[in-house]
Amino acid sequence: MANQRELDEVYMNMAHELSKLSKAERKKVGSIIVKDTQIISEGYNGTPKGFNNDCEYYDYVDEIHTKPEVLHAESNAITKLARSTNSSCGSTLYVTLAPCHDCAKLIIQAGIKRVVFLEQYRITNSGLALLKKAQVVVEQLTRGKV
Repeated sequence: MANQRELDEVYMNMAHELSKLSKAERKKVGSIIVKDTQIISEGYNGTPKGFNNDCEYYDYVDEIHTKPEVLHAESNAITKLARSTNSSCGSTLYVTLAPCHDCAKLIIQAGIKRVVFLEQYRITNSGLALLKKAQVVVEQLTRGKV
């Protein structure tokens, strides 16, 4: 059986591949939730079901902005799981970008016990601090591993 480090790399590679489905221009993010070596949910950043999946708009000076209705990869994976019969309690979330503060709250409420991420979030990441405060194990994979 593979060791945890090997599994982390494989699952992160899967999250990275999943991120390619995002229609976002600024940042494509993928997420996978794993429990007992089984993938129980996945998500990528995009709009709610039934919406046009364009994630950004340009303002009058051609600056790009994310639409307010866009869901982050983690929230998409967690809410997708909520519609299933699976439970995320005790699971691991793999995400290509460190969770923001709002996603961190969802992760804590979902009972996810470990978060593995690849890149830091562009905004000062109070999400990681909140996860650590809630005793969620947080680990960053280095670029050379994926």
